[in-house]
Amino acid sequence: MDATSKPHQIPPEMGIYAEKHNIFQVMQGLVEALLVSRPANPIDFMIEHLKKNNEEVPKVFIVGPPASGKTTIARWICKHLSATYLCPKELVCSKLLKRAREAAAYQARGEKIPDELWVHLLQERMSDVDCETLGWVVDGFPQTRKQALELQTLGVLPRHLVVLYAPDTVLIERNLGKRVDPFTQEVYHTTFDWPVDFTVQKRLVKPEDTSEQATARRLLENHRNMPGIIQTYQDCHKAINADQPCVDVFAQALNFVQSRPRSNAPFTPRILLLGPPGSGKSLQAALLSQKYGVVNIAFGDLLREKMAGNMGVGEFIKPFFERGYPVNDNIALHVLQERLEQADCRSYGWVLHGFPRDVDQALLFQQIGVEPNRVFFLNLPTEVGLQRLCQRATDPVTGERYHTIYKPPVEEEVHQRLRRHPKDNPLQVERKTDIYSHQLPDLEEHYEDSICLNADQDPYTVFEYIESCLVKPLPLCKL
Repeated sequence: MDATSKPHQIPPEMGIYAEKHNIFQVMQGLVEALLVSRPANPIDFMIEHLKKNNEEVPKVFIVGPPASGKTTIARWICKHLSATYLCPKELVCSKLLKRAREAAAYQARGEKIPDELWVHLLQERMSDVDCETLGWVVDGFPQTRKQALELQTLGVLPRHLVVLYAPDTVLIERNLGKRVDPFTQEVYHTTFDWPVDFTVQKRLVKPEDTSEQATARRLLENHRNMPGIIQTYQDCHKAINADQPCVDVFAQALNFVQSRPRSNAPFTPRILLLGPPGSGKSLQAALLSQKYGVVNIAFGDLLREKMAGNMGVGEFIKPFFERGYPVNDNIALHVLQERLEQADCRSYGWVLHGFPRDVDQALLFQQIGVEPNRVFFLNLPTEVGLQRLCQRATDPVTGERYHTIYKPPVEEEVHQRLRRHPKDNPLQVERKTDIYSHQLPDLEEHYEDSICLNADQDPYTVFEYIESCLVKPLPLCKL
């Protein structure tokens, strides 16, 4: 395309298809795999690579000093995501890996296993079917920058690197009380996590190198190597303080592992805001439009603009407004489609509120080929919505808006001349809220990938949450 001819008139269907099927991410992963593997027959390789359909499986390294909880967090993540747990030290005992016997020989002689051999063992294990289809979580590896670079050379790249850290005093105390179940390899602690089962208690053993001196030596080695590891994976790592309850560490690690890396794929926001009266849809739409330049489409105002023109479709809309009835769905959809097909909506994206009212309108909206890529439900208690709307008023002289609780007028003269809009009548607000509540379950089911948030808080807090879901890829809820 000619860069000087922007904005490009690209049919919206193309962008919708690309986003729905992750076309850009798939192509990026395909090119990376080609360059790393450098196969003799690229076409056959690409076909086999696409058949694996494993672009979203977890590929995680968990590193940190001794006693930081690497094994526990790694096993919990594997259990939660159904991924394969990999511990390099356990690979030495495997009878299925070609070079496991060579590594065992080094251990038998009391010699250090070379980094190159560790990396090849790990790469061979990762090529197994379970790792390919389910993904993997590696516990405690790489331990040095050299090992990390060796892995990169062989094309082993994590999507996420979890770095655990804690004060040395805490780690030494933890390590002294560590115990391991030789049957299950589960890790326990004499103070923090002692097993309830008496049979398990009896068979627990103390791991090697858990003395205070040995732990201090390993901590020093970790301090030396960790900056180099982080530098190797600086674009995909997250440091988590392990000096807190294990469930909190796990929650942070899991949230990070389920996040997606930022993509260079073009993204045109198509935002839909749904919520009861008073939930702040208009304000959030205005804030989004002001900051990101997306087109703010208030559906009710759009219909009024058409009606004010008193020509074409406006003539059909006017009778509905005069009688107080909802505008016919086909007419409403025609007006909306016409607006969304204009150049500004195609180029900069849009934020829509006031439509759809029910799942029938949502289905019609889907049929015209324009789907939102972010849907937000602004949840608000009915009593809060009534308080927000029924106690607001406008000064007809200055046009200034006031609220009995949040922004009362200072001058009595202003207070006397305030006027309330008929649509803020409590009975009317309650009726609209009831209608919305009745339609809500079907709308939530229709927009299954929607984001629900609490609108009963500071509006700028709500905006920050909406904003974070726009500028960052949505997390993977189903892996």
